[in-house]
Amino acid sequence: MLKMNGLIRIIPLAASTAGTGTTQQTVNDVIDSATQVTAEAGQEVNQFVKFFQDNIPNIIAFGIRVLLALVFFFIGGKLIGWLRKIVRRSMERANADTGVCQFVDSILKFGLYALLVFMIAIRFGVESSSVAALIASAGVAIGLAVQGSISNFAGGILILILKPFVVGDYIVVNGESLEGTVKEIQIFYTKLATVDNQRVVVPNSILTENSLTNVTARPERQLDLKVGISYDSDLKKAKSLIENMLHTDEHIIQDEEIKVFVDSLADSAVVIGLRAWVSTDQYWATRWKLLEQIKLTFDEEGIEIPYNQLTVHMK
Repeated sequence: MLKMNGLIRIIPLAASTAGTGTTQQTVNDVIDSATQVTAEAGQEVNQFVKFFQDNIPNIIAFGIRVLLALVFFFIGGKLIGWLRKIVRRSMERANADTGVCQFVDSILKFGLYALLVFMIAIRFGVESSSVAALIASAGVAIGLAVQGSISNFAGGILILILKPFVVGDYIVVNGESLEGTVKEIQIFYTKLATVDNQRVVVPNSILTENSLTNVTARPERQLDLKVGISYDSDLKKAKSLIENMLHTDEHIIQDEEIKVFVDSLADSAVVIGLRAWVSTDQYWATRWKLLEQIKLTFDEEGIEIPYNQLTVHMK
């Protein structure tokens, strides 16, 4: 009790004492909780250390097995590459088709790597019967999921058996706007190179399900051109000039039949047709050269090549 300015103030000692007791209790609870958490953490660490110490031999054994599996896979990959090289050289000495060599090499690579993984799995302690059952069950699901790939695989086999084309042929897939030189025939796909050197990968099923044109299947190819001249021009002279060009061209096969004829009488031109045979690899060069030569020669000889025009008469 204090006396201030004639007033008597009573300090609530009991309340102050109670507040101090509550704060002390809270501090004690926090300390107890921290002690309990620390004890639990220490217990977990001890359990982990104990588990690690108890399983050190197993961990080391597992690590050694993983290391051996990697070494085994590396050595197996080298052996697979060596075996593929031997098979490839044997087929080359036997003059096997390039497409067949590529196809067999793809199958050999896939099969040998699958066998290698199977052996590594057995090395890890997996039962062979379990692996076989897993492969069988997974084969059904995979077969349903990769029906397109299976058809591509079957298409590749058909291509190798029927040989509609071989590596190096120039093919045109009708209706698919695909054409190019065949570069590789693999298990599921055939690779083409276009004239501007783009690489096109075509599923084998497309090549077997659609009609295609093998442009380079034969060593010779017929050159078929049509040129229109004016009705006022000398027809016999134009035919004679074209025949002379064909007989003097070094790339035209002279032993084959050469024809120059009137193909049709069009609305504004007499259409002259010409047919001759050239070697397949010289087809386009000869075609382009003849078209240019015909135009220049007709201009020099006064033979008009007409073009569409409109004449208006004024009264």
